[in-house]
Amino acid sequence: MTSSFEHHTHPARLSDAERDRALKVLRDGVALGRLSHDTFVRRMELVFAARRTEDLDRLTADLHQESRWSRALFGTVGAVSGFTVRLRRAWTVERLPKLLLPPAASPYPLRIGRDPANGLRLSHDTVSRVHAELSRQAGVWVLRDLGSTNGTSVNGRRVIGAAVVRDGDHVAFGRMAFRLSVD
Repeated sequence: MTSSFEHHTHPARLSDAERDRALKVLRDGVALGRLSHDTFVRRMELVFAARRTEDLDRLTADLHQESRWSRALFGTVGAVSGFTVRLRRAWTVERLPKLLLPPAASPYPLRIGRDPANGLRLSHDTVSRVHAELSRQAGVWVLRDLGSTNGTSVNGRRVIGAAVVRDGDHVAFGRMAFRLSVD
């Protein structure tokens, strides 16, 4: 008696890693402007529906990977560009006028704004009449925004309520910027 066994072979299921690699290529293609959003969405659906590696290869064939040399070149250009931005920022920062912190023994806060009654009067359109207040609390300097229209910022971050400041911090009241200094 002879028996024959038929073996039905099905292609191996695609791994999640293979799908993830294809999705990364598609995401990079969108980021580099090689794919439109609609094309990306459609191809992403096809990646999830794909059953074979060849299907994934067809979906990413027109999005060639960059060579090691081009990645190195783009990385170098990015680093040089970033350096010039940091250099420009450092040059601007050093040229900021100093704002001397009041003596630590001063019991009264320093009011800042356009109003002549303030301790520090800043005559600029972006500074509110009563813009901010600088005071010494529990041994630290605290800068409090007093509901100004154009905001107060410390080191480029907008102050919501109050923020602790130190010597060397960069503060801005509207568009008026200063570097805090103890002496």
